[in-house]
Amino acid sequence: MSKTKTKRLARIKRITKETQINLILNLDGEGKYRIETPIHFLNHMLELFTKHGLFDLQIKASGDIKVDDHHTVEDIGIVLGEAAAKALGDKKGIERFASSFVPMDEVLAQVVIDISGRPGCVIDSLRDFYESENIRIMKFDPQLIEEFFKAFCDNAKVSLHIRVIRSGNNMHHLLEAIFKAFGRVLSKAVAYNPKIKGIPSTKGKL
Repeated sequence: MSKTKTKRLARIKRITKETQINLILNLDGEGKYRIETPIHFLNHMLELFTKHGLFDLQIKASGDIKVDDHHTVEDIGIVLGEAAAKALGDKKGIERFASSFVPMDEVLAQVVIDISGRPGCVIDSLRDFYESENIRIMKFDPQLIEEFFKAFCDNAKVSLHIRVIRSGNNMHHLLEAIFKAFGRVLSKAVAYNPKIKGIPSTKGKL
């Protein structure tokens, strides 16, 4: 199967009393991004995901960050997951499974994915690797990244495993390795394989 001439692209809008999000995702992009949210560290992580996944991603989001970053982080995960599912379409000819190891200086992370049609998220608790219960990157709570990935998986309907092999002593490095690996693993899983005919499942449906 040759790569489709039509780009696998999705536009999603989500408006609630807590957040307003507009997102455009192109799975067959070049690593271009325009990320505008009030959470600057999350912007950086999404830029890494896009650049290393070779997607094109535009996000414009606002939310009730005066209350907490939680709603905005989680809802961006929801919308990105919805966009990935929509852009994938019928999933014919895709690799489906992929894994990626990515180092970031002293850190090593592994991400494994199955575009299975069944949501699941297994992620090492980031708190387990650090003595402080209240660790922050600037004002950002790293624990919210777990909520982001759970929301993505629930809405993309994928199974995602995130494993911290070596944590080091820098949370920024750890999350950077995870998001780079996330971009690479999703890129591999959505890629077309010319040997795969139709849906890559014995059930005939994903």
